Amino acid sequence: MLNNLTPPQQHYDRQIAYWLLICAAVIFGMILLGGVTRLTDSGLSMVDWKPIKGIIPPITQADWQAMFAKYQQFPEYQKTNFTMTLEEFKPIFMYEYLHRMLGRFIGIIFVLPFLFFYFTKRIAHGLTPRLVVMLLLGGSQGLLGWYMVKSGLVDNPHVSQYRLTAHLGLAVFIYGFIVWTVLDLLAPKLSQPQHLKRFSYTLSSLIFLMILSGGLVAGTRAGIPYPTWPLMGDSFIPPGLYSLTPFWLSAFEDMLTIQFNHRMFAYLIVVLVVAFAYKALKSDLNGPLKTAIYCFLILLVAQVSLGISTLIFYIPVPVAAAHQVCAVALLTASLFVSHCFSNQMTAGDS
Repeated sequence: MLNNLTPPQQHYDRQIAYWLLICAAVIFGMILLGGVTRLTDSGLSMVDWKPIKGIIPPITQADWQAMFAKYQQFPEYQKTNFTMTLEEFKPIFMYEYLHRMLGRFIGIIFVLPFLFFYFTKRIAHGLTPRLVVMLLLGGSQGLLGWYMVKSGLVDNPHVSQYRLTAHLGLAVFIYGFIVWTVLDLLAPKLSQPQHLKRFSYTLSSLIFLMILSGGLVAGTRAGIPYPTWPLMGDSFIPPGLYSLTPFWLSAFEDMLTIQFNHRMFAYLIVVLVVAFAYKALKSDLNGPLKTAIYCFLILLVAQVSLGISTLIFYIPVPVAAAHQVCAVALLTASLFVSHCFSNQMTAGDS
């Protein structure tokens, strides 16, 4: 809990928590849709950004022809999709359109309830700054999304991997920030062993970094070379790693190095999560936390399986999209576990 509260405030906090939980669920869906949009190469199909007028999609055949004509003026059509027909254009446009509409919808379901809770004085002391930060981050996410798209509307019809990773990372950060706040509002304080608190925080941080690593893989299409596992080609450590100058640039721009790093990051997290779970389950844990540890392990197995399947089946859209959202689910489990260790009962709690 944020502090000791009166019964009416506890009721208001539950209302706010449920509202934020809905926002987090929609953002989770947004991350999934964003992954599908990227995997279907739909992100550059809308070549302008009109926050108000852009709400209305093409309706008539003339509208579609006009939208397609705009698309034909940009490098993705001219260099990659020059044989595309109008009927082939419509599905990729709708993926990007729905992605943008869902972003606007998230803004509405956040702003309107926030104003209601604020002006009816239902927000507990100390919570308003957090909600304002969430609002500002959400607005920044929309701007960052367009900044990302603009990078693919120039000579090279691919978005910058740096901007894509930043866009994904900010979405996941906002989601995690909301989930943590919901746990602050709803989770009871319990006595937990403290020797694993720092370990749990480390895991949450590493999983977030792993998601950013996945953003680099997606942005550079680094999953395409070496669609094999456990070897990359004929060896576990392929030749040519860190071949760019300066060498550290390879970690961000060389497809081979990016895929190798993503795999090594995954192996590290598997080892650490298993070690953490082993230590945690040997400790005196309460029921919900023990259940969360088992969920953590199940999600880890699912994530590894999806990652391997994404590679060896050559990036099928459903599997790759599931791999992305399973990573967010894994982060959610780690945040729950971390929060359990941080939300400790003290001598003054009843």
